[in-house]
Amino acid sequence: MSLIRAQRYVRSVDLIDVDDLRNQGIRCVLLDRDNTLVPRDATSAPPEVEAWLARLRQAGIAVCMVSNNFHTKEVCASAKELNCEVVHHAMKPAPIAIWHALLRCGVTPEQTVLIGDQLFTDMIAGNLAGVQTVLVRPQSVTDLWYTQLFRKVEHLLLRGAVYEGE
Repeated sequence: MSLIRAQRYVRSVDLIDVDDLRNQGIRCVLLDRDNTLVPRDATSAPPEVEAWLARLRQAGIAVCMVSNNFHTKEVCASAKELNCEVVHHAMKPAPIAIWHALLRCGVTPEQTVLIGDQLFTDMIAGNLAGVQTVLVRPQSVTDLWYTQLFRKVEHLLLRGAVYEGE
């Protein structure tokens, strides 16, 4: 598999079936923060994302936010609000933060899925770390200037990708 491809494409995290994850042997879900859990132009996750996270925890699946965001206070506040572990300053696409999250949650790569909204950070990091990867659509069109540049290249690379839920 290509490092910049996801194994699955889904419109948004809340459309991923929790029972399917559990039946696949998934014991941990790693999630990007900005535009995956929390819209870039907001401070809180949408209610449907919060409800989905609650279903994960009820199913006994560990949840850990792995974020490149350098605003530690914001990232930690989101993790606390969403009741999940957090690894900040992740420096994705380097897989080191993913491996740290696996150790923190006590799981193997085979028991883990990483869900994010960017090919060049989230999917590469997940693929390098050996976890399953799911690419979701960004929740907001608001992005950092350099992320907007990457999105233009992503758009070209994602031509023909079919997202579940669309």
